[in-house]
Amino acid sequence: MQTTFTEKQLQDPAIQRSNEILRNCVHCGFCTATCPTYQVLGDELDSPRGRIYLIKDMLENERVPDEKTVKHIDRCLSCLACMSTCPSGVHYMHLVDHAREYIEENYKRPFSDRALRWVLARILPYPMRFRWALIGAKLGRPFRFLMPDARLRAMLDMAPKHIPPVSRNDDPQSFPAKDTRRKRVALMTGCAQKALNTDINDATIRLLTRLGCEVVVAEGAGCCGALTHHMGKTNESHKAAEANIRAWIGEMAGDGLDAIVINTSGCGTTVKDYGHMFRNAPLADDAAKVSAIAMDISELLMQLDLPEGESQEMIVAYHAACSLQHGQQIKTHPKTLLKTAGFTVLEPADSHLCCGSAGTYNLMQPEISGKLKQRKVKTLEAKNPNVIAAGNIGCMMQIGSGTQVPVVHTVELLDWATGGPKPRALDAQPQTPDVPILK
Repeated sequence: MQTTFTEKQLQDPAIQRSNEILRNCVHCGFCTATCPTYQVLGDELDSPRGRIYLIKDMLENERVPDEKTVKHIDRCLSCLACMSTCPSGVHYMHLVDHAREYIEENYKRPFSDRALRWVLARILPYPMRFRWALIGAKLGRPFRFLMPDARLRAMLDMAPKHIPPVSRNDDPQSFPAKDTRRKRVALMTGCAQKALNTDINDATIRLLTRLGCEVVVAEGAGCCGALTHHMGKTNESHKAAEANIRAWIGEMAGDGLDAIVINTSGCGTTVKDYGHMFRNAPLADDAAKVSAIAMDISELLMQLDLPEGESQEMIVAYHAACSLQHGQQIKTHPKTLLKTAGFTVLEPADSHLCCGSAGTYNLMQPEISGKLKQRKVKTLEAKNPNVIAAGNIGCMMQIGSGTQVPVVHTVELLDWATGGPKPRALDAQPQTPDVPILK
């Protein structure tokens, strides 16, 4: 693709990067075949190729974003299936992130949009605020019919039936390896996950310590910044990311870290991109060091020789989170681990397509998200599974709201297969974990 950015424009590192990406695009249209929004809406402007044209025109002409451009970019899930498909290596993620930042700086949204985005940015990255919001949503659900905005109704629907108590395992501390220490790793405990499902981090700690890892929850680490990053709120997202970088660099400079392990794949995609996000900042070197050792939990477990388990006589439908299979290009590890542990693993048709969660997408684009959820649930249920496994809390909440089949994190099944408690979603009876919940 030819571009016409001026020399002055190209002095901006963000424009320079977008120019490189745009010039890699050859208009082939392969991306349209795997784009979920194009599949649902059938509009070329709701495909990566269409959005690339809109972004190019907006950036080259330095124009104030119009309502049409904003609408189609807002409809992008950032599922990154287009990046898995593109034969030219177009790094669409960096391009659409730049477009969102440009829109945030140059476009005045309607008041309702600004208010919703402000609320989400002030609540979701903060676990205790999010807990109170979930409680409020549960109380407000009977009055759902009074809500004029579908997005507000989606926010009420998001609250789970059961809000778990705070897990003290998420507090800054260190968990020693059960036997000989093989690795020392930092666990990113996340933000929304700590309010929605505390079992995931608890299971991760049990499993990793059982396999010879000292697990550290670093003081000062928190939200990865993805939520505000994808809203174009760069200052807010970088502030969250900086706190993580400093916290983990502190651990690396102290007793050292072999890995930063992440069990929420959306966070993993962002943390692995810290090196790019801070490439022109004073923290560039530290950010690159953090990105270099960031790992999805499945990547780390593949290094730890998970013991082979006996047949569990349980059919697991594996849902591949977009941020894992497209964002991080991790496609086989979770399935390999589940099979090693003794589970029968099946994958649904069109496994490359998004479930519609995509961070806050299911709250801001509930109609499109709902259609994608229905499609995903249908393909998963077609496998007649006993349980659905996924590696991302957003996907788990999205799919779980549309099916009666239990939905658990992959690590919960692996923990169970190696001596941990049965996942709560599979058994309502309380279990005694082998990592104490600190009081």
